[in-house]
Amino acid sequence: MTTEILLRYVHFISIFTIVGTLVSEHLLLKPQLTRGEIGKLSRIDAVYGIAALTLLAAGLTMWLGGVTKPSVYYTKNWIFHLKITCFALIGILSIYPTMFFIRSRKGDPAEMVSVPKAVVWMLRFELTLLVIIPLLAGLMSRGVGYFGR
Repeated sequence: MTTEILLRYVHFISIFTIVGTLVSEHLLLKPQLTRGEIGKLSRIDAVYGIAALTLLAAGLTMWLGGVTKPSVYYTKNWIFHLKITCFALIGILSIYPTMFFIRSRKGDPAEMVSVPKAVVWMLRFELTLLVIIPLLAGLMSRGVGYFGR
């Protein structure tokens, strides 16, 4: 019981951190940023990455460890697989903005850098997918999508 509560807590805190960091990144983005501002975005993005890895670890432990429910409950649910796919897509989409932040943060902190529109659009798409995941989780928790016995 204690392990389940701890895992769920870590899972939820990671989700909140991911939402907060992605919204922060999106709100801080402008067409032109100084390298100093990009450095701040890079640090926020690092927190996002740590939260995503923590979420993944807690989620995999709950799924494969059978801590919360038997693993078959998740494995035989197509909505769960859709949820995992959305999470994976968010991770894949985050690669380009992360690489941009890392590459662009070094140099004179006052120097202006143009932010590619793709960075903005990828963050927006990540946020859109992030909004869908709680709906999928809610449906899944009610047994919708389960195709097992």
